[in-house]
Amino acid sequence: MLTEELQKEIYFPYSKIRSIQSDMISDVYSSIKGKKHIIMHAPTGIGKTIAVLAPALPLAMKNKLTIFFLTSRQTQHKIVVDTLKHIKQKFGIELECADIIGKKWMCLQNGVEAMASSSFHEYCKDLREKGSCEFYINTKKENLQPTLEAKQSLEELRIMGPCNVQDFIEKGRSKKLCPYELSVIAADKAKVIIADYYYIFNPAIRDSFLFKIKKGLENIILVIDEAHNLPNRIRELLTHKTSSLIIEFAKKEARKYGYEESVTNLEIVENALFKLGKSLDNEGLGNERTISKNELVDEISSLKSYDAVLTELLFIGEDIREKQKKSFVLAIAKFLESWQGPDAGFGRILSKEMDRKLKVSLAYRCLDPSIAAREVIEKTYSSVLMSGTLTPTSMYKDILGFGDAAEKEYKNPFPKKNRLNLIVPKTTTKFRERSSAQFMEIANVCSRIADLVNGNSAIFFPSYDLMENIGEFIRIESKKQIFREKSAMTKEEKEKLLAVFRSHKGAVLLGTSTGSFGEGIDMPNVLKAVIIVGLPLQKPDIEAKLLIDYYDDKFGKGFEYGYFLPAITKCLQNAGRCIRSETDKGAIIFLDERYASRSYYQCFPEDWDMEVSLDYEDVLREFFDR
Repeated sequence: MLTEELQKEIYFPYSKIRSIQSDMISDVYSSIKGKKHIIMHAPTGIGKTIAVLAPALPLAMKNKLTIFFLTSRQTQHKIVVDTLKHIKQKFGIELECADIIGKKWMCLQNGVEAMASSSFHEYCKDLREKGSCEFYINTKKENLQPTLEAKQSLEELRIMGPCNVQDFIEKGRSKKLCPYELSVIAADKAKVIIADYYYIFNPAIRDSFLFKIKKGLENIILVIDEAHNLPNRIRELLTHKTSSLIIEFAKKEARKYGYEESVTNLEIVENALFKLGKSLDNEGLGNERTISKNELVDEISSLKSYDAVLTELLFIGEDIREKQKKSFVLAIAKFLESWQGPDAGFGRILSKEMDRKLKVSLAYRCLDPSIAAREVIEKTYSSVLMSGTLTPTSMYKDILGFGDAAEKEYKNPFPKKNRLNLIVPKTTTKFRERSSAQFMEIANVCSRIADLVNGNSAIFFPSYDLMENIGEFIRIESKKQIFREKSAMTKEEKEKLLAVFRSHKGAVLLGTSTGSFGEGIDMPNVLKAVIIVGLPLQKPDIEAKLLIDYYDDKFGKGFEYGYFLPAITKCLQNAGRCIRSETDKGAIIFLDERYASRSYYQCFPEDWDMEVSLDYEDVLREFFDR
């Protein structure tokens, strides 16, 4: 509970502190002050951002620390900046912050949007070293100190700040300065730095970035928002892939610039890949199997030294990248380099598929996010992990490698009478039971619920394929207008679709559990019902098996940590789209018979008071009439 003494010390700019915020503020303050770590599961919509910043800021100022607020959502970047503005206005304190997204997305050079991130960073480096980027030259002198124009622009931003990333981009565009370098210079003196996860959890980017801003992990308070995403984000950061298709592109690229020796090297790698792919047929292993490091190394080395192939492709790939910004040859070389990495905590997967022609792929996949997380956690001054779906907290403590951390689960403070959590064990999306009849039944239930609701509804499916199959029947069954998420929508297309959907008083939004709408949208007082169809379980492939086996060996909880708890987390995120404030009223329906089984039922938060009923229409009418 928040003491009177602590209340005087924190920076809380609003008139009222909710009871749950009071508990969070006290817990966060104690953890940071004691140089400890805390993992917090706290409901959506209760004001977690200010509950962390209010106690963290005075401690950061007192101890000369920097707060790194990590989030993958640009909407959350804006919330943090707006919160800091309120604090500055209320308390009249100097509060500098730096808001940074990916360097590529802050770059003002033409055509960089289409480049792969790895290629962009090499391209950017070349431009800087050759003195070919006017934005960089205008921002930094040869001794790496800011130019007079950069200093003046940063002072203007400081006076109007705290500023968000768009302010830095607009200032860069108007003054022909590099927005990213402006942000980095601002980060040197900033008390709060807002950035994506990879600025801290990608070792190469972290080391370079911290060196530039003259900061060390030991002087950082790390706040990780939506921390349920962190394990998968780290796994993806440390995973490397290639395929025969990419090699084909690389060969065309090498021929274009007359590098016949590189074509020969690429053919050696390609032949090795196809020979390994043939083993899938010979051994009757289907379309994928695990592979050892030496299998690829030996196949290549039988024709030429692995190191020689790697070195030559690296050299030529870098030369091609200078000519055309990106290089497939360089991508192959980088994969061969990563393939030599350790086995512990990683899986190596060989797979093939037929799409007009045979495609053979290799993946060096990270299984253990603690490989990158543990080092960060052990070195930071203090860390705060928070999310509305960070349950069970013990799982995240295990898989991220926390040695010692406080675990807190805060109950939902919103009125229980405004929320219905209903399991309808009537249908299933189990793979072996999928059929047109099953899809029609699911569509029938979804349509009945949506038509019964006086307002907008959202329906989330485990995959785009299921959404398409079942969605066709919903269009026929439902009386309401249907809006549908598409797999390759641009940011502008998503915003336009949501704006039109919000304007309706009775429409249905179809989306996927793992898509943009399943987690990243806030629609207070818009959604009256959310239906989660089936379970978004990972495809039971080699990767899933490796993950289950790995966590079984490490914690004795392979199936829980590697398979069904991540699926439940996605479902809880979908459910969180409905109740966003204490005045919202809505029903959350979990449509699959598996939710009623003990294995899945026990995964729901205790304070959710789940109901199970086949008479869903009567239950819903009673709830909405209440």
